[in-house]
Amino acid sequence: MSGNLFVVATPIGNMGDISERARSVLESADLILAEDSRVSASLLARLGIKARIASYHKFTEVRELEKHIAELLEGKNIAMISDAGTPAVSDPGKYLVRAALERGIRVTPVPGANAAVSAFSCSGSMENSFVFCGFLPSKGAERAAKCNDFLSFGLPVVFYESPMRIRELLEMLAPACERVVVSRELTKQFEEIFVWNGGEVKEKGEFTVVAEPKKIDAVPTSVDSKLLELLKNSNLSVRDSTEMISRLYPNMKSNEIKKLFMSSKNK
Repeated sequence: MSGNLFVVATPIGNMGDISERARSVLESADLILAEDSRVSASLLARLGIKARIASYHKFTEVRELEKHIAELLEGKNIAMISDAGTPAVSDPGKYLVRAALERGIRVTPVPGANAAVSAFSCSGSMENSFVFCGFLPSKGAERAAKCNDFLSFGLPVVFYESPMRIRELLEMLAPACERVVVSRELTKQFEEIFVWNGGEVKEKGEFTVVAEPKKIDAVPTSVDSKLLELLKNSNLSVRDSTEMISRLYPNMKSNEIKKLFMSSKNK
């Protein structure tokens, strides 16, 4: 009989958020796969857990895949953790989970802290649903296009972002969103949750952003002037800019959008 692959959530900041079940699973596992073995060793030491740890990150998860599948098929129980939060959600783990399921190996979630859900629950959004984006591509037209793909659903979107790119993300969201709530350092000592109004943001720590896109009128007659100005000054082509606007204004005809954008660009 094969072993069990446990997908274990760990605290995103506050150690008090570790569950008794997670502690029990980590204590009894034959092997713990960790995104960063040094970070996880510190976590386990604080919990008083002695266990066999192996590194399992984006550079090794494909290479080590068959090795760990073989261990599971031999009957070993493996617990997979990330540096913080839930594995396989904007973190390594997807390949092993998928392979285990396809081989008939039992996969068991051990839920716990999650930055996206925590941020949304404290965002004050009136919506019952949200779209999870995680990290956007780091730069270029792909970043802006992916951002607008998610905003086009018309639901709040949860983004993860680094301190190096948080200002750029907020400025990119501003023209298309009616409300943006920023969570910084969730559950940690210097935690902040606030509605961003265009002011300064302390560019330090880990960020989770809940962006609520503007509601599109049934038949919009014009495109937000700030959005036009932002795209006009960007490096995006006319085609890419028109495509981006059409996603946010799906009821406008593409020729009308192109004409409006070109008129703005020539001013």
